[in-house]
Amino acid sequence: MDTPELVRQYEAGRRNFGGADFSAADLRRVCLRGATLTRADLTGANLAGAQLSYANLTRANLSAADLAGADLRGANLREANLRAANLTRVNLTGADLTWADLSEANLSGATLTGAGLSGATLNGAILDAALLDRANLRWVHLREAHLAQAVLTGADLGGAILTGAHLFAAHLVEADLRGANLTRADLRGANLRGAHLFGANLRAADLTGAHLDGVELRGATMPDGTQHA
Repeated sequence: MDTPELVRQYEAGRRNFGGADFSAADLRRVCLRGATLTRADLTGANLAGAQLSYANLTRANLSAADLAGADLRGANLREANLRAANLTRVNLTGADLTWADLSEANLSGATLTGAGLSGATLNGAILDAALLDRANLRWVHLREAHLAQAVLTGADLGGAILTGAHLFAAHLVEADLRGANLTRADLRGANLRGAHLFGANLRAADLTGAHLDGVELRGATMPDGTQHA
């Protein structure tokens, strides 16, 4: 199905495009609000500026797709493949990305306020200046991810893997990092006021200039390898 036919059918009232092949398709600024695209193949598709709010993209393949500036508010992206996708400035407010693969994806400047990312893989992803306040990031994999100046206020990062993550000047006020692995993480200048780090691993982490007022550190492994009482 080509793009004009997709648009025609959507405008005619069709909403179910599950399993369709749109790989490498030019879908810039297309409107597919509330559409069902479960297991659709959108590999390498250009969806820049697309309107996909509340769309169902469960297990869809969006690897290497261009979604810059797209509207994905409330979208269902559970177990979706977004490896190496361009998600700069995308709006994922309240979206469900549980168990999604976002390895090496670029989410710089993206809005993920209240998004569900539990169990998602974001190893090597770029989230510089992204908004992740109140996001569910439990057990997420963020190895070597870039989160410079990211806003994670009140985010749930319990059990998250943040080994070698770049969190320079990140906002982690009242974030839940209990049991998180922050080995070798760059937390220079990060704001951790009121954060919960009970049992977290901070071995070899760089906390130079970090704001630690009111931080809970009981049972945490400190940068020098000692355990906080």
